[in-house]
Amino acid sequence: QVQLVESGGGLVQAGGSLRLSCVASGRTFSSSAMGWFRQAPGKEREFVAAIVWNGVMTYYGDSVKGRFTISRDNARNTVYLQMNSLKIEDTAVYYCAAGNSRWYRDSASYRDSASYDYWGQGTQVTVSS
Repeated sequence: QVQLVESGGGLVQAGGSLRLSCVASGRTFSSSAMGWFRQAPGKEREFVAAIVWNGVMTYYGDSVKGRFTISRDNARNTVYLQMNSLKIEDTAVYYCAAGNSRWYRDSASYRDSASYDYWGQGTQVTVSS
């Protein structure tokens, strides 16, 4: 069993920045690739970013590439999402997820929510004009 708790969401103006954190407990954190997904009202869940178990590889959704950065600190059992140059369309509930493997051979697996077997409760990010 893994528990994931996100924090750091809030209200920010367009062009601003936020850093989300997700603290994991219950299973060896370093045994999992980690991902961030988001879901806006009326829309499907969208892949945002993922990072392999040791942090050497990262993956991003097209809409956030160049603006968001995922990182992890295995000593603190924490994964981060630094979000810069925020846009109104980034408004969503952001979810942290723990993968069922340290890494995946197929990069498409990082984008697939089925590759993650534990999810946090989500944190709201609202970007205003």
